[in-house]
Amino acid sequence: MNMEERLANTVRSLPPSGIRRFFDMANELKGQVISLSIGEPDFVTPWSVREAGIYSLELGNTHYSPNQGFLNLRESISRYMKNRFNLTYSPATDIVVTVGGSEAIDLCVRSLINPGDEVVIPEPCFVAYQACVWLAGGVPVSVPCTQADDFKLTPDQLEKAITPKTKLVMLGYPNNPTGAVLSRTEIQALAAVVLKHDCLVLSDELYAELTYEPAVHSSIAAVHGMHDRTVVIGGFSKAFAMTGWRIGYACGPAVLLAAMNKIHQYAIMSSPTTAQDAAIEAMNNAEQYVAPMREEYNRRRRFVVNACREAGLTCFEPLGAFYVFPDITVTGLNANDFCELFLKEEKVAIVPGHAFGVSGEGHVRISYAASMENIREAMVRLRRFVARRCEHA
Repeated sequence: MNMEERLANTVRSLPPSGIRRFFDMANELKGQVISLSIGEPDFVTPWSVREAGIYSLELGNTHYSPNQGFLNLRESISRYMKNRFNLTYSPATDIVVTVGGSEAIDLCVRSLINPGDEVVIPEPCFVAYQACVWLAGGVPVSVPCTQADDFKLTPDQLEKAITPKTKLVMLGYPNNPTGAVLSRTEIQALAAVVLKHDCLVLSDELYAELTYEPAVHSSIAAVHGMHDRTVVIGGFSKAFAMTGWRIGYACGPAVLLAAMNKIHQYAIMSSPTTAQDAAIEAMNNAEQYVAPMREEYNRRRRFVVNACREAGLTCFEPLGAFYVFPDITVTGLNANDFCELFLKEEKVAIVPGHAFGVSGEGHVRISYAASMENIREAMVRLRRFVARRCEHA
């Protein structure tokens, strides 16, 4: 029996994650490998949050939660969205707690997309966006965003990408992998196009708390007319260093959130109880830990950008998330060869830009969610590697 032939066509044609490929290659290599490939905070979850999870287990809270998530967690999320972004969501109807932000993205897409529906996706972007659309039977419409425009989607680009088949626009800002951030004025301009064409928006704002001055995070859901046509994706992984807890959420119109919760009921049932109890503590009492982590990321951000430029690479200055996306074309290598050789010769793992879409070719993603010691050494190796390659270019 040929099991390969039995697989669903969409799954067979689905490419594996380019991020995980280099992470796995790094793990297989012998010797000291510095991994700047995965977008995972090197900080440990704040103690009070861990303690809340431990106490939850000690109390024997090991049963299912309501499908939408515990009401007191949804109330905490509602307060946070109101206080932080002036967005109003009912804890009863407008919020679903999910297994990470990734599940929330998948639920939103599956709740909206019929076979043949088009979804506009600015690239470079998080690797899951296109996959979620494909698996839902939709058609991803990629819009290449370049360094010339600071990797930001422009209203003209959005206008040209929309057709009568367009149902959804997916926005991910602060952006993974580029670190680009949209200003409120830029968001308003995009919203005008969305409203003109009566589209819906999925706004992935997982990195909202990791925005660096002078940038300020603004949500498209806060623009007049957009609240009832936008699903905002948030989570705890990045801001509170809670990646392993797998806890996220979606906020949006009640009818759409009810549809998302329906899928969530069958596919997942509910998010982990222990993680929800920890998330309640994070929302209510752990905000004090966010700013120091953000300040440290900011220090690393400036260091890596400067190191890339000193190495001879053109480097856009990111103002959000924890990634740098330098242009490596000066070396004469494509992104995949650059990353493979850099890993082989210098034992540093980073990710080729095309893993985030075709427009990412010629760039690489460097995560600075790592210790400063490892970052410093990796940048020494980067300068050495680039100098050696430029000699042969």
